[in-house]
Amino acid sequence: MADITQDGAAESAVALAVETFGRLDILVNNAGIIINKRVLDMTREEWERVQAVNATAAFLHCREAVKAMMPNKSGAIVNIASYASYFAFPTIAAYTASKGALAQLTRTLALEVIEHGIRVNAIGVGDVVTNILNEVMEDGPGFLAQHGEGAPIGRAAQPEEIAEVAAFLASERASFMVGSVVMADGGMTVAAG
Repeated sequence: MADITQDGAAESAVALAVETFGRLDILVNNAGIIINKRVLDMTREEWERVQAVNATAAFLHCREAVKAMMPNKSGAIVNIASYASYFAFPTIAAYTASKGALAQLTRTLALEVIEHGIRVNAIGVGDVVTNILNEVMEDGPGFLAQHGEGAPIGRAAQPEEIAEVAAFLASERASFMVGSVVMADGGMTVAAG
């Protein structure tokens, strides 16, 4: 386990993958944190910490992965964004801004690297029963499960359901998808749109 925001973390992770497997074919940027505070109450350090984990670390890992993938003229990058990048939610401005940045990084990088055979896409996830909120509340998975009941599908996703979408985007079955942000949010985006 490593702190993905530290200098050299992306380089080390990519080097380890290439050393272990002989090449790098897939990168999934799945790290994320939330700090639940109003903008007026959030410190600069808290804001920057969320950006560092959710956006900057993904940028650094994308950059290093692309370098390793280019000689093979193939590869797939899947960034885990959020439906929250499209909507305003009080008390999680840092999170929504970071996920919006990740969606835009996905689109822009996709255009820059497709000529090298590298596809970049993202998933706009809805509520998923994970521990992402454990640092800001006692039962993060429980909260997400309950909050997810407000989605048109009537529940939050299980991590395996999002993993299936990531596996698809990383596979040749998604060979024509470039710069897409695939919404896997239980219908939240279409209901709000």
